[in-house]
Amino acid sequence: MFPLGLLSSGEKAEIVTIREAAMGDNGCKCDCRVEDMGLRVGKSVEMLTNGGGGPILLKVDESRIAIARGMAMKIMVRRQ
Repeated sequence: MFPLGLLSSGEKAEIVTIREAAMGDNGCKCDCRVEDMGLRVGKSVEMLTNGGGGPILLKVDESRIAIARGMAMKIMVRRQ
């Protein structure tokens, strides 16, 4: 298990856990923002672009999603 942000372009993985990814407006910790983008435990993702700096581009189902590297480092995955 390792962070999503460490996958290389073209690799596929399954989301295992999502750490506290965002702080809510009222100060409560939640991962709602990540789940709203379709990133949920058990989902398969494919790394499309990981240039080593800045945001990364993922394929989830039939959608392409760009997320910040910091957020990607809080999503733990297992290679498929």
